[in-house]
Amino acid sequence: MGLTLLAACASRPTGVLEPVGASPSATQVEMLVTTTRGRSENPGEMFSGERALNPTFADITVSIPPDSARKAGEVAWPRKLPPDPATDFAALKADEIDRETAEKWLNSHVRKSPDGSVLVFIHGFNNHFEDAVFRFAQIVHDSGARSVPVLATWPSRGSLLAYGYDRESTNYTRNAVERLFQYLAADPQVKEVSVLAHSMGNWLALESLRQMAIRNDGLPAKFKNVMLAAPDVDVDVFRSQIADMGQQRPRFTLFVSRDDRALAVSRRVWGNVSRLGAIDPEQSPYKEELAVNEITVVDLTQLKEGDSLHHTKFAESPEIVQLIGRRLSSGQTLTDSRLGLGDHIVAATAGAAHSVGTAAGLVVAAPAAIVDQNTRQNYVHHVEALVGPSGNANSNTAGNACREPRSGTCSR
Repeated sequence: MGLTLLAACASRPTGVLEPVGASPSATQVEMLVTTTRGRSENPGEMFSGERALNPTFADITVSIPPDSARKAGEVAWPRKLPPDPATDFAALKADEIDRETAEKWLNSHVRKSPDGSVLVFIHGFNNHFEDAVFRFAQIVHDSGARSVPVLATWPSRGSLLAYGYDRESTNYTRNAVERLFQYLAADPQVKEVSVLAHSMGNWLALESLRQMAIRNDGLPAKFKNVMLAAPDVDVDVFRSQIADMGQQRPRFTLFVSRDDRALAVSRRVWGNVSRLGAIDPEQSPYKEELAVNEITVVDLTQLKEGDSLHHTKFAESPEIVQLIGRRLSSGQTLTDSRLGLGDHIVAATAGAAHSVGTAAGLVVAAPAAIVDQNTRQNYVHHVEALVGPSGNANSNTAGNACREPRSGTCSR
């Protein structure tokens, strides 16, 4: 029991993007970031989960520790601050920049790239800004991708019960991502564009591509690859989106896993309609439709890598990350689920996110919020999702008791 409590308390710190000095043993990943997130009051977080009126840009360099300190597919989160670049992922640069500087950054890096290709990554549900930054850096490094990395990150509150808010945030970000795609299409220096999306980020990627295709009467030929990892997309809607893109489409690669628990919950939320990332590609009508649309499928069901929800296999399996790299190199698998013990309890009792189930989950999960940092960070969001940010006296007591995420303790 003591070991269990110690393990629960050993959670990673937040605000890890304060720049530190480089280590000679580490490698570096430079990325351009475009985001519709609002700015955070904490400089180590840079951007929050709230929505900004206009897109913002950032120039970020992530330090990746040597292979002796981590295995491929793993994000070596700092155990304390400041991070140690010899053993941890760390930010060496994290600068907000204006649009003109972002365009110059992109042009400069594309000119230096071996093939003039760009890789756009769109993260999934329940991601803080730093989650998306470090995960993308890990994917770029472990895949060996030569493309210029561009992270398109949207306002996710990083809370399990903020599913509805996150979904609406992807809709809020469609125009911004389409403008990014339009810029890449018009830039003569950019020769190829690949898109890698995970989970709910697939909805944003597909909607932005669809919107672009309708506006331009088709997609540009330089958009070569679209990789859909565990897509949280209605299969019927996906059929419609593909049709709207027209005949000239990128090569689609679909990563599916029938044991994806996150998509199983999503299916219940959306009226028991199958999610694209959890289909059986050998069953009708999916097999025939995938063949007609020339969509390549990678079935990860038997793979045991990834988180406990089986939702991040594409990034945490060394073999699959390298497969993504080979896919990019030849033609040219999202997300860190910040879930605590209590979050799993809430998810199990919430079912289709009905308030009665959520309330039961919060009651049962309350003791876990005392010992598990990830639960503490999300617990107040769970309460606010149920009773609102002001709440009543009892809900405020629960929220205030667990409102200090970095202390490692939680007063009763």
